[in-house]
Amino acid sequence: MKTVHFLPLIAMAITLASCGGGHQSNSAGSVSADNPLLNASTLPLQAPPFDKIKDAHFKPAMEEGMKQRLAEVQKIADNPDAPTFENTLAALEKSGQLLTRVNYVFNVLTGANTNPTLQKIQEEEAPKLSANQDAIFLNSKLFKRVEAVYKKLETLKLDAESKRLVEFYYQKFVLAGANLNDADKEALKKLNAEDATLEAKFTNKLLAAAKAGALVVSDKAELAGLSPGALDAAAQAAKAAKMDGKWLIPLQNTTQQPSLQSLSNRATRQKLFEASYTRAEKNDTNDTRATIARIAQIRTQQAKLLGFANYAAWKLQDQMAKTPGAVEKFVSQLVGPATAKAGREAADIQALIDQQKGGFKLEPYDWNFYAEQVRKAKFNLDESEIKPYFELNNVLQNGVFYAANQLYGLTFKERKDLPVYQADVRVFDVIDQDGSQIGLFYCDYFKRDNKSGGAWMSNMVDQSKLQNQKPVVYNVCNFTKPAPGQPALISFDDVTTMFHEFGHALHGLFANQQYASISGSNTARDFVEFPSQFNEHWALDPQVFKHYAVHYQTHQPMPQALVDKIKKAGTFNQGYALTELLAAADLDMQWHTLGANAPLQDVDKFEAQALHNTHLDLPQVPTRYRSSYFLHIWSNGYAAGYYAYLWTEMLDDDAFAWFTENGGLNRKNGQRFRDMVLSRGNTEDYNKMFADFRGHAPSIHPMLVKRGLVEK
Repeated sequence: MKTVHFLPLIAMAITLASCGGGHQSNSAGSVSADNPLLNASTLPLQAPPFDKIKDAHFKPAMEEGMKQRLAEVQKIADNPDAPTFENTLAALEKSGQLLTRVNYVFNVLTGANTNPTLQKIQEEEAPKLSANQDAIFLNSKLFKRVEAVYKKLETLKLDAESKRLVEFYYQKFVLAGANLNDADKEALKKLNAEDATLEAKFTNKLLAAAKAGALVVSDKAELAGLSPGALDAAAQAAKAAKMDGKWLIPLQNTTQQPSLQSLSNRATRQKLFEASYTRAEKNDTNDTRATIARIAQIRTQQAKLLGFANYAAWKLQDQMAKTPGAVEKFVSQLVGPATAKAGREAADIQALIDQQKGGFKLEPYDWNFYAEQVRKAKFNLDESEIKPYFELNNVLQNGVFYAANQLYGLTFKERKDLPVYQADVRVFDVIDQDGSQIGLFYCDYFKRDNKSGGAWMSNMVDQSKLQNQKPVVYNVCNFTKPAPGQPALISFDDVTTMFHEFGHALHGLFANQQYASISGSNTARDFVEFPSQFNEHWALDPQVFKHYAVHYQTHQPMPQALVDKIKKAGTFNQGYALTELLAAADLDMQWHTLGANAPLQDVDKFEAQALHNTHLDLPQVPTRYRSSYFLHIWSNGYAAGYYAYLWTEMLDDDAFAWFTENGGLNRKNGQRFRDMVLSRGNTEDYNKMFADFRGHAPSIHPMLVKRGLVEK
């Protein structure tokens, strides 16, 4: 996942990088001159000086940044000279450097290494940051200048990227409400502030709910089926939580939990599943349902003020899909084949349960356990047989980095001299084929209680030729940390996640734009997942796979017979996997196509009805995320956009088909993809960009073949 920053509309603000400003006092009190956030870092490529940054630095630096940004923008608005590209649009690009810098570092920590102090700041500053955003994008004088340049765009002698920047800003202003009358602007500001506050609260409630929802086991026998390494990790997690002598299985962000595949005790599986399923529905201080019901209602009201039938119609304006109808048409092509295949898979699993005289009906918490047995029976493939070949560092160095070298000529040099925000974080120089450094890459792979669930990529520093900045990007995942002295063995799903997130990193590292706002992975949600999902394909490429799939003890490559089993099993359980994803995507879309006058929703009833409406309420296949813990859509910028993972799967499978047709993994093909997609940012229409590379508009057929839903 590409992180869209936690505050609404901040993604627009965050890329307005720029000029500095004096260290003045503000409402938070005096800004200390020794605050390391006040000036650009002197470390390589402006990497954050994490060893010098303290929690207390954020609030004053953030508020000073807001103050400076407003002053800089107001100066642009008040400029007596006629509006030009340079004195208006380029000037906007140069504004707000301090706020951008503070927000980027703050988002790293609140996402991956938060604490109560940072969470408090997050909630306190959310409405202020929203107001700061509104003060810019609802500034009538400023909008008139932007509009004036936009209206004469065709007569201006600008390069294509500069023209794109004008169009980008004009659309952002319009979609933010720049054309509203003063009364409606004030109403929108209030809604935006409340939404920002609630999104921050949701994030913190969910983190606390997930931590509190971890399964604690006192009897080791209840964990029968877990590997010795997994048991050690659970014991370590319990010890860290001051529960010596017990075992603790923390929750991952999805509904289904990895341990459900191994646990042979059905009662334990049920406890773990229910802990996950109801994590944010305990009627306690961490219950998120009232919060999201109000967020959904606010969003209907925002859309109404801006003249849209619903929130999705508003938010899809700058996406590839453009309209909710286009999304619905796309998704509808997948529901029938996916649920039909899931039904056949459920029948196979039930047959196995009956064969074993289980005496019970298949439940969601049984699926992964018995699906693994079906997979073993059909393909003779055992997850425990595979993991020893996937040691995390080897996957990174000889898989992820190796593929990037073979395709794009990149090399990576680890450095220990740069400060990190947590001891597990690693840093690498990224060196291009000509020996020049193109950026820095940080990776943070292990789960912690103070880290948000899931996996993501974002920037610490944006690429921008205008500001002479090279990209500093990072990947965050939530893999189980091994006990001391044990290897970090991961599943093939985890391997795929590493390739996925590094695909986002490549999108950011190959950025080659003049302007940060349209640089690198600052693209539409239903395009940004294209490079990441495309990069997943190389995990199973024969040349790449044999280079990293090496037994951690014997150092022997994975036997070809086992490799063949993995490939043959590639379409196994895809009915289930696609159905749970479709359910989440459709749940998101139904929340965000609520009409403007929709009342406050009962979350449980709404969710049940929404899934029933689209025939995605299969009892054995729960949605990948329930409403109450759907972080993507309530706080991570994917509202009305979760369909993007499926939309971009269509793009990536079709693009990979081009590679297959043209010789596969080689430097020539990699360079073409880099030049035509990965380095383009948001500098042209996404549909045109894709068609220029592929030779035609995206086809859904390769995706259906890869999922095993149709024959070749």
